[in-house]
Amino acid sequence: MSDPQTLTENGKTHTLGALPKAAFATMTGLDIFERMMAGDLPAPPIMVHSNIRMKEFSEGRAVFTGQPAREFLNPLGTVHGGWISTLIDTALSCAVHTTLQPGEFYTTTSLNVNMVRPLLETSGEVVCEGRIVHRGSRLATSEGDLRDANGKLIAHGTVSCMILKPS
Repeated sequence: MSDPQTLTENGKTHTLGALPKAAFATMTGLDIFERMMAGDLPAPPIMVHSNIRMKEFSEGRAVFTGQPAREFLNPLGTVHGGWISTLIDTALSCAVHTTLQPGEFYTTTSLNVNMVRPLLETSGEVVCEGRIVHRGSRLATSEGDLRDANGKLIAHGTVSCMILKPS
């Protein structure tokens, strides 16, 4: 990290911060992610402290990676379920985001996470893929899974998002 306002990875510097409101008004959700990945729009600051990174996006699909770390361990020595839930909420909600039309935005209304095995600090990079299940005019749902470096399922979940339009 270069400073608190930027993140430099793989030779590319990303500004961190909230998206400009003009982006929501004039761009589709997928366009926004393409511009974020290119470094033309700010990336979410939560990426820095949570070790979560954007990987790839397509219509109705979002993939993020995460690196478990000592800072995320619970008292029993496994990765805290809150970190796992954050990664799942990020990927599944962003899958919804990729379907937004100009002028639309969203907010998560429910998150359900099922953890099927413990995640360890030594598990290596994990991958979380979110996929749209339903996209209506006011509500969207997505599902997805979190897998370890060997492809083993760690957790799976669903997200419901309310689609909003500025008044």
